[in-house]
Amino acid sequence: MLGNVAALWGITGICLILGSAIYRLSGIALETFSVPLEWYHWAAIVGSMIFMGFAEGYRGFQQAWSPRVAARVLFLSGNVSPVRFFLAPLFCMGFFAIKRRRMIVTYCLTGGIICMVLLVHQLNQPWRGIIDLGVVTGLIWGLASLLVFVFQAFFGEGFSHSPEMPETLANSH
Repeated sequence: MLGNVAALWGITGICLILGSAIYRLSGIALETFSVPLEWYHWAAIVGSMIFMGFAEGYRGFQQAWSPRVAARVLFLSGNVSPVRFFLAPLFCMGFFAIKRRRMIVTYCLTGGIICMVLLVHQLNQPWRGIIDLGVVTGLIWGLASLLVFVFQAFFGEGFSHSPEMPETLANSH
């Protein structure tokens, strides 16, 4: 029972984080259409949405992050601890109790995303909005793929993605 609550808290927390980003960036992205746009702006919008949909949504989320997070949500449901319970979203995203290499990648990627956010924040419209349209496309794709993988993990057959737990923690539960 407690494991299911922890898993629900984990996936809900992640959905709130992604949903908040989608909501905040959508407003900025839609401001793009309040300024006069030239043909090259429209080409950049299409390019940004295609590139970020593929790179962030498909490659980043659907092929890598979402299956791993779903596997960690499933692992959490059967292996809850006080720390994992309270920090379930962070556990599920791989910020702790994960293979060392993956943790390094997670922290470096998070730092890189923060740097990119700070840089894009300096851009004026319509360029900031053009980039944010692509980011929102990728985030929506990512959120949808996460929910599909979590559903598969709990209700599908043959879900075989790894939660990438360190050997010492994986064998102790």
